[in-house]
Amino acid sequence: MISRIDLRGTSGDPRGSLPRAELDVEAAVEKVRPICDDVRHRGAAALIDLAERFDGVRITDIRVPREAIDSALAALDPFVRAALEESIRRARAVHADQRRADTTTRVVPGGTVTERWVPVGRVGLYAPGGRAVYPSSVVMNVVPAQEAGVASLAVASPPQAAYGGLPHPTVLAACALLGVDEVYAVGGAQAVAMFAYGAGECARADMVTGPGNIWVAAAKRLLKGLIGIDAEAGPTEIAILADDTADPAYVAADLISQAEHDTVAASVLITPSTDLAARVEDELAKRVPATRHSERVAEALGGRQSGIVLVDDLEHGLSVVDAYAAEHLEVMTADAAAVAARVRNAGAIFVGDFSPVSLGDYCAGSNHVLPTGGSAQHSAGLSVQTFLRGIHVVDYDRDALADAASHVLALAEAEDLPAHGEAVTARVGRSGGEAP
Repeated sequence: MISRIDLRGTSGDPRGSLPRAELDVEAAVEKVRPICDDVRHRGAAALIDLAERFDGVRITDIRVPREAIDSALAALDPFVRAALEESIRRARAVHADQRRADTTTRVVPGGTVTERWVPVGRVGLYAPGGRAVYPSSVVMNVVPAQEAGVASLAVASPPQAAYGGLPHPTVLAACALLGVDEVYAVGGAQAVAMFAYGAGECARADMVTGPGNIWVAAAKRLLKGLIGIDAEAGPTEIAILADDTADPAYVAADLISQAEHDTVAASVLITPSTDLAARVEDELAKRVPATRHSERVAEALGGRQSGIVLVDDLEHGLSVVDAYAAEHLEVMTADAAAVAARVRNAGAIFVGDFSPVSLGDYCAGSNHVLPTGGSAQHSAGLSVQTFLRGIHVVDYDRDALADAASHVLALAEAEDLPAHGEAVTARVGRSGGEAP
């Protein structure tokens, strides 16, 4: 069912040998280009036609009526409501602590630089809706944007034929709990284009965030620059670094939980223990047929993106973990906290037996919109910082400028940009002390 990759006795960069989903975003860009162009030129009419084409439902309006959002909340299962409310509470607690304070540095007497943190003006937040419904993604997008102080935000989620062309009611209920009443029944690449260009009642946004399929990722790549993006999300993935102290039932359960997302989801175990590998394989053989989405899980675990990677020892395992740079990394080893503290590349790290990825998906307080495809080597997950821009405010008086004048002139001459120097001498003269 799941393949083994033996890296024992090897050295050097292992990335070419590690399992990874193939994702040709560049090819997808050319397929979404005409979709985005259609939205740019025809606006809401294009979005209505595209909903019929891709979602199998003819809608009359892209904006979800406020009464539909309120009705979804009123009809929400009370246990699901309580879970969403607790998820929101925990996410707010974590993300509120991420808000940065403005800082002012006195560089010289009379000269200061202040870094002022300013939220993005308007953001479009995407909640996918394919094989599963993701109200949790609404929470993960909206909470950090609100905590950052974003003044205007809108949510888009695909229309569902089963619900009369509205997004899934649990998604709408999550919006209601978060106080979001601007919601659009738009999915896929066309949702990104809607936020980039504006359409119907939806005004242009400054940024679009949220996970999605390859078409969403391709639209983000195509429109990046016109609109800010968080990341080009690829197939979801888990890596588990485990030694012979790990419980194989826990490891197998977590590999399966990630695999049920999608047939291209990646589930990877990295271990120096052949005994653990064998016991995990036995557990998978028992558990996969019994899980609800067994066919999907079996295909994901059997795909080239999943596998059990054998390493020499934990030291070797850590180097492989950093090379893989997983979206989600679980560490189930002896002294797991100490081992986890040595990891440099991961979207999020889950420490020990009782911090599974599914806790982070819903209710740890952390964010589950995370870098995929190895991009955790250079990128971070969604946070309050995603929605903030640092602006330097420079405030020098005449004496402070005069003190720096000779240095500015020297560097302006070195770069053959004499007008830069003249902008200073016009104010304080060439010596800094003489009148201009």
